[in-house]
Amino acid sequence: MTVYSSTSPEATRALGRNLSQRLAAGDVVLLQGDLGAGKTEFAKGIAEGFKVTERVTSPTFALLNIYQGILPIYHFDLYRLNRAEELYSTGFDEFLEAPGLTLVEWPDIFSAEMPEQYVRVKITNGVQLTERIIEIEWIGSRFAGRTEGSEMF
Repeated sequence: MTVYSSTSPEATRALGRNLSQRLAAGDVVLLQGDLGAGKTEFAKGIAEGFKVTERVTSPTFALLNIYQGILPIYHFDLYRLNRAEELYSTGFDEFLEAPGLTLVEWPDIFSAEMPEQYVRVKITNGVQLTERIIEIEWIGSRFAGRTEGSEMF
């Protein structure tokens, strides 16, 4: 696991853009953090890295936003869901198998339904009002050779 500090939404997006350089079709990124922590800002950066030109927004009410860039990005927000049946009614398991990148906000709500291999991005508040601490961890053999080393930034 590597830990970064971000002092602005722009810096959080930049971290997402840099991470996107190491992501590929079929990868899943789990975005953890409290309300307002910066999960969607980080997702915006990933989307920018994949040349998405449309506006990236939180899919809180839509549950899923799909963006087209270099490859499709499936952006889920599970905050409003209560049961696994609701998750599967979105086609979640099918999108995990699709040839795109899957971003999941609030994955802890359905931790048992998350894939075994993923990139975990945990965002927490720092000491200063605008500071965010961003932890990036690669889970699974799928990512062998793709690490988040210091040369990433």
